[in-house]
Amino acid sequence: MRTVTTDDFSSPIARRSVVTIGNFDGVHRGHQEIFRQVIKMAKEQSALSVVITFNPHPLRVLRPDDRRFRLITTQDQKQALISESGIELLLVIPFSNKFASITAEQFVHTVLHGYLGACFVVIGHDYAFGRNREGNELFLTRMGQKLGFGVFSLEPVGDADLLFSSSTVRRLVSSGDMSRATHILGRCHSIVGSVIHGREIGRSLGFPTANIDVKNELIPCDGVYAVWVSVNDELLMGACSIGVNPTFDGGGHTVEVFLFDFEADLYGQNLVIHFVNRLRDVVNFPDVDALISQISTDVARARLILSAGLPMEQK
Repeated sequence: MRTVTTDDFSSPIARRSVVTIGNFDGVHRGHQEIFRQVIKMAKEQSALSVVITFNPHPLRVLRPDDRRFRLITTQDQKQALISESGIELLLVIPFSNKFASITAEQFVHTVLHGYLGACFVVIGHDYAFGRNREGNELFLTRMGQKLGFGVFSLEPVGDADLLFSSSTVRRLVSSGDMSRATHILGRCHSIVGSVIHGREIGRSLGFPTANIDVKNELIPCDGVYAVWVSVNDELLMGACSIGVNPTFDGGGHTVEVFLFDFEADLYGQNLVIHFVNRLRDVVNFPDVDALISQISTDVARARLILSAGLPMEQK
């Protein structure tokens, strides 16, 4: 996949393309279905398959003080997942207040028609873009009739009682419901980060943990989780603790992971933590022995859960 980051659309980049537009945070199964339709139609039309997205997320610019909103994926994660889908061109548009003032009509003329030569535009069932969200399906259909492109709107993607949406994923991850989040994402929710020095409490207990400086915004709620961890292209079983440690007078909020059957030095290395299942809440234990006993139980439960392997992408 070729990635182009620009807000200069003066010189066309494609003569003929099938395009979709969106934020695509999480790149969940609903997004993946949109990409499949784009790729399928692009092949039928002998055109380039294109995804348009924005960085930063528009809400970061339009509502900068909203601390409740948490992105599911980092920009790097999102781009990698879109690339894995088979899309040929990713256009990343830097989002700013100036860009937010562009009308939907200007966007269609300048970007879709002039820059990308769109012959089809594929959108999700409720997507709209442009100033005041003017660029809905009806608007695109009218513009397509003038400029010569078709519009295809997907029906909602999901199960009978569960819509596949980024907001639903955020709610599930924030509540620790990793199984249902995995079902929507088509893979485990993953966070990335580098290993930093911590208080080394786990090491003193016989369970050395890696303290993670997390790059993601959306972290599961406090608790202990069964996880798979990617370390130097190797996938390892582990248990992850999120929160403060009340048994040892709390301290700061941390994300720590204990890798099973692993002893190498990890300081400074980047890890990817894939959350499979939430085991329990964070608990204030009466003494160290009770904590060690519970950690041993957690490890045994995690091994049993993880013995089924890393949950695979669902089609």
